Amino acid sequence: MPSFRLVRALTSAFGLISLAWPPAHAATTQDEQVWLNLTAMGPVSGDLLYFTEIQPRIGNGVSRIDQTILRGAIGWKLSPSLSVYQGYAHVMLPVRDGRDVNEERSFQQVSWTIGKPWQGELSTRTRLEQRWRSDGGGTGWRLREMLRYEKPLKPGSDAVNALVYAEGFAALNSTDWGQRAGFEQLRSFAGAEIGLMGKSTAEIGYLNQYVHQGGGASRMNHVAAVTFFFRR
Repeated sequence: MPSFRLVRALTSAFGLISLAWPPAHAATTQDEQVWLNLTAMGPVSGDLLYFTEIQPRIGNGVSRIDQTILRGAIGWKLSPSLSVYQGYAHVMLPVRDGRDVNEERSFQQVSWTIGKPWQGELSTRTRLEQRWRSDGGGTGWRLREMLRYEKPLKPGSDAVNALVYAEGFAALNSTDWGQRAGFEQLRSFAGAEIGLMGKSTAEIGYLNQYVHQGGGASRMNHVAAVTFFFRR
């Protein structure tokens, strides 16, 4: 089907980028961070869906908030395995070069559960973003592709799942506020998904964020990531 070929092509492209790009070099700066994410999600009525989230990110050696993301979306379930969303995000970036910077994003998202190989679950998320920032003009277009796999540690139980995912980011154009066309970053996560009350879950683990900054410079963040999904 066309959607499968599209996702497979995008995933393959990001996979090749991640294999070809060096994980670190002499000009790579590193930081230790903590990312928290609180997400509420579920059906509104019938096949109409929603999610909302707040995500503070604490950086600079876990000493101050680097950014806070407020994000929400309305979606539609096309099938038990495929949903589409339209959303909006407000990103607060405290004190950059002596001033606070805000970023606004509109985004479109496709979430697809591909199947259940090796007694686990394989899924993908494709997100197209339109970005505007308060420190410059122009609309930045960015494509994000996530591939995710989870597997129960105990057969027949979802109490604790092993979880891994990778998400590649590609900027589709350049802007005067700093977005550069091309490969932007790769996030890689390994951890566990823990069942909570009802359908809610917590995801806890290590996330490595590699950011290509251009001009031979890059940044690598070592992140303790904690996410709570409150599902209705």
